[in-house]
Amino acid sequence: MFLWLVIVLMVSGSVSSNEYKLHWVIPPANVSTSLNDWASSQRFQVGDTIRFKYKKDSVMQVTKEGYMQCNSSHPRFYSNTGKTRFMFDHSVPYYFISGTSGHCEKGQKMIVEVMTHDRTTTSVAPTPAIAVWLCFFSFTLSLVA
Repeated sequence: MFLWLVIVLMVSGSVSSNEYKLHWVIPPANVSTSLNDWASSQRFQVGDTIRFKYKKDSVMQVTKEGYMQCNSSHPRFYSNTGKTRFMFDHSVPYYFISGTSGHCEKGQKMIVEVMTHDRTTTSVAPTPAIAVWLCFFSFTLSLVA
């Protein structure tokens, strides 16, 4: 019976995700750090979310070109709710800018690098065929014991 519980725990392994909170504002002119400094100090992974908090503004996900040129004409994602939650679903760089005129040019933009989960430190659930075999094996062992 004990072996069966151990196997069930191995089969049900999961990967956790994190939520990051960010005050989405224009960086003060007298401060040398940027939103990119904050983003690069984090370890974003697929499944993580970021919660943008802001007033009288908006947040947009744009292409790299849109980011470089502060072009808000074709966003991939747009929100102006004041509390925007964005989930990272791919391991790619995400480019965010403010949609309010002049804010991006004043530094309200950010690149978020998203990594895949490290398979060496997280458990991965086995395929259904292996899971069935493990359960059958543990049941057989309990009959023998």
